[in-house]
Amino acid sequence: MLSTLISLRKESGLSQADLAERIGKPASFVGKYELGERRLDAVELLIILRELSTDFEAFWARTNAILPQKL
Repeated sequence: MLSTLISLRKESGLSQADLAERIGKPASFVGKYELGERRLDAVELLIILRELSTDFEAFWARTNAILPQKL
């Protein structure tokens, strides 16, 4: 999931600071979830996806394609 969010942000041409400004959070918020230090709740994820011009279905399809077979 994290690598998908990072890829989407970079494909959108946004820095962590740019995305953070768009969602009304400090840059450390984006940095922490991208490093796996913070989890996102469903509302946060949907707001981030909206700012990255994608929807949950497209995000999930990309994430599902790279999931490992086992934990």
